Amino acid sequence: MSARPAVRQVPRAYLGLTALLSGALVMVIEMMGSRVVGPVFGIGIFVWTALISVTLVALAAGYAIGGLLADRRTDGDLLYGLLASAGLLCLLVPLLKLPVLEVSAGLGVRVGPLLATTVLFGPVLVLLGCVTPFVARLALDHVGSAGRTVGSLYALSTIGSVAGTLATGFVLIAHIGVNDIFRLASGGLIAMAVGWFVTGGRPWTLVLLLAPTFAAVADPPGLTRMDDGTEARVIDARTGFYGDVRVIEYSHGTRRLRELTIDGLVQGGIDPANGRSVYEYPYVIDHLLQGAVPAARSALVIGLGPGVLPARLAARGVTTAVVDIDPVVVDMARRHFAFPPTLPVHVADARAHLAGDDRAYDLVVLDVFNGDATPAHLMSHEALALVAARLAPGGAMAANVVGRLRGDTEMTRALLGTMAAHFDTVKLYPLFDPDRGDGDGNVVVVAYRGPDRGDPGPLRDPATVHPMAANGVGLALARGRSSGPLDDALVLRDDYNPVDVRDAELRETVRRDVLETTGLRVLLGAAVPEGG
Repeated sequence: MSARPAVRQVPRAYLGLTALLSGALVMVIEMMGSRVVGPVFGIGIFVWTALISVTLVALAAGYAIGGLLADRRTDGDLLYGLLASAGLLCLLVPLLKLPVLEVSAGLGVRVGPLLATTVLFGPVLVLLGCVTPFVARLALDHVGSAGRTVGSLYALSTIGSVAGTLATGFVLIAHIGVNDIFRLASGGLIAMAVGWFVTGGRPWTLVLLLAPTFAAVADPPGLTRMDDGTEARVIDARTGFYGDVRVIEYSHGTRRLRELTIDGLVQGGIDPANGRSVYEYPYVIDHLLQGAVPAARSALVIGLGPGVLPARLAARGVTTAVVDIDPVVVDMARRHFAFPPTLPVHVADARAHLAGDDRAYDLVVLDVFNGDATPAHLMSHEALALVAARLAPGGAMAANVVGRLRGDTEMTRALLGTMAAHFDTVKLYPLFDPDRGDGDGNVVVVAYRGPDRGDPGPLRDPATVHPMAANGVGLALARGRSSGPLDDALVLRDDYNPVDVRDAELRETVRRDVLETTGLRVLLGAAVPEGG
C-alpha cells in the first residue's frame, strides 16, 4: 500500500503576507463599493449602512466557514484556491454592476443599496473572511504558541486593513478608475494564489494571472439616445474624493444643454452657446439678495457647482470668494463651464473655512449638496452660527435646499427653525408648485437679522435670464412667503441631527427623479470627448 504524500507546509512569512493582503483588500472593496453604487444611490447614510452591514455579515460568515474548512483540510491548496476564487469574483464586479444596479434602482434608497452591495460584494468578502482563520490554523503547524500566533496574524490583517484604507482614500480613488481598482485587487489575490501553486510544481496556474488583463470591462457607452430623441453625452467623468463627478451634454436638434452632476444629482446647467444658466436658482438667489442688500459689495459662496452664481455676482461688481471641498469640481467648472480663472476658490471643507475666516461679507450663499441634500454638518445650529458670524451688519444669507412644503414637513420646518434661531426674518421661495405632486423640490431660503425688508421688486435685467428659466424664475418669485411661526420646530444640532433618516422619503423621491430624468446608463457611462 503506497504511503500518503506529505502535506506541504506554507511558509510562515507567506502566511503573514496573505493575512496582510486579505485584510487590505477587505477595506479596498468596502470603500470602493460606495463608488460603484454612488452614481445611482448617492453616498449617504443608507449606502454606508448597507456597505458596513454587508461587510460585517460576510466577514462573520467567512470566519465561520474558514475555521470549519481549516479543521478539515490543513494544507495550502484549499486556502489559495479560495484566494484565487476571491480574485476572480472581484473581476465580476465591473461585469455585473450595470445589471445589478438596474434591478436594485427601483427598490428605493434603503433596500436598493442593500441588495446591490450584497450581490456585488458579499461573495468576495465571504471568501476573504475565510482567510484569517485558515491562515491561523496553518500557522499553528509551525509553532506551539497558539495565542501569540493567532494574535499576530489578526494584527497583520488589521494592519493590512489600515493600509488598504489609507491607500484607497489617499491614492487609488484619485488616480485609478473604479473598474481598474477591482482589477488591481483581483491581480493581487490571484498573484498570491499563483505564488503558492507555482512553487508546488504547478506552473499551469500562471494562466490565472492573465485573468485581470482579459477582463477589460468598459463602462456603458457615454452616448445615449433617449425616448424623445434627445442625445445624452458624458463629455467628462471623474471619480473625485467626494463623489462621481460628471459633465453631461444633452442635444435635441439645435438645442444643447450642459449639466454638472455629482453622484447623479444635478448641480447646475448652462446653454453652451451663451453660458447662461438654464436653471432658475442662480437668478432667483441673485435677485433676492439684491433686494435684501442693494449695496452689497462682498459675497462668500459656499459650494461651486458649475460656478454660474458666483460668476453672476462677480459680473455685477460684487467681490466674490468661493469655497468648495472638491478640486475636481473646481477643474470641471473652469474647463467646461467657463468659470472665470480670476475668481478665487478655496478648496476646503466649508465648515472649517467658516471657522477660520475672520472676514465679514455682505452676502453668504449656501449651495452645497452631497448625495441628495445639503450635508447635515452644514445645516446644524452650530454651523449656521458660523454663517451668521461671517455676515456684516445688514447682510443676508441665501440657501438652496431640497424641501417639502406639504405632507410630512417636519425636517423642512426643522431646517427653517434652525435658521430662525439665528435670523429674525426667514423667507422661502419654492422653485416648484407646492400644491402639485409631492409638494417637494428645490427651495431658495433667504434669511437676515431685523424685520422683513419687503418684496424684492420686479426682476432686474430680465434680458440676462435664459428663456428656458425665465418663466420658472417669475413663478418662484411670485410664490415667496414667510416661513411663519417656527417656535415648535426641531432645532438641528451637531449632537442630534436626524435629517438623513427622517427625510428618507424625500431622498427616495429625489433619487427616483434622477433615474427617470437622467437614466442609469448615463449615470454609469464612460466619458466621450467633445465632438467625438
